[in-house]
Amino acid sequence: MRLARVPEVVRRIAAFDVKGIRSVGLWVLRRRDGVPPGATEVTYSRAQSTTMVIMLAMMAVETVAVDLLLQAMDVVGWLRVLVLVLDVYGVLIGLAVVAACVTRPHVVTAGELRVRYGAFLDVRIPRELISSVRVVRSYNESGLISVADDRLTVAVSSQVNVVVQLSEPITIVRPMGRTAEVGVVRFFADVPAVVQSALLPSKARDPLG
Repeated sequence: MRLARVPEVVRRIAAFDVKGIRSVGLWVLRRRDGVPPGATEVTYSRAQSTTMVIMLAMMAVETVAVDLLLQAMDVVGWLRVLVLVLDVYGVLIGLAVVAACVTRPHVVTAGELRVRYGAFLDVRIPRELISSVRVVRSYNESGLISVADDRLTVAVSSQVNVVVQLSEPITIVRPMGRTAEVGVVRFFADVPAVVQSALLPSKARDPLG
């Protein structure tokens, strides 16, 4: 009953954190979430992982530097501890985002295409609704997850390279809980040809364009 009183946005953010931290463990163990035997794993994190890891390393160095500065300024202990905890938590959450993207790839199974972005988005598309799959090149996408008209875009490093056209709209749940009807799903894959090969026979694939 008390949990129901917590705003949905707060519950969703907490769930993102829990899934992300769990993903750190999966990453260490070199395991994947939601990739059953026989499924095709489609990674999407290579374009951003290196940059994000460098940023996390810089954040860790900054955390140490700030703590040393606070010691030199003779700041009271409780305030130093509070700042340190917040900084360490920020680094941990950043690491969780990276780990979630690595351990939660897109997945193609016999029954569906699963398009994901870390712990934030999970869209399941029945294969029978997929009418075409195109490999494209777009490098100027804004935002990570967006819906415009009936198009869902899931970008990585401002890029998408796969467009999936549906024969009828599906309902998706956006990161903060809102729903939307989409008939086109655009997303990024490290190797987009893997998506085409897994979803459609060669005669049904759309050419590059």
